Amino acid sequence: MKEQAPLNCFKCRHLFITHKPEHPYGCHAMGFKSKQIPSLVVKRDSGMDCQLFSAK
Repeated sequence: MKEQAPLNCFKCRHLFITHKPEHPYGCHAMGFKSKQIPSLVVKRDSGMDCQLFSAK
C-alpha cells in the first residue's frame, strides 16, 4: 500500500509563522508552536493526519 504524503500546512489557513527561531511554526487550530511543520508533529505524535486542515 502506498503511503500518502503529509498535508501541506502552507496551504492551511491555521498555519502561522512565529518568527522565533526555537519555534518558528504554529497552528491556530491546535494551539501550539513547534520547530517542525505542525502536520508532521501531529502525524508523529498521533499516527493520524491532521483532522483540522482547512484550505486557504
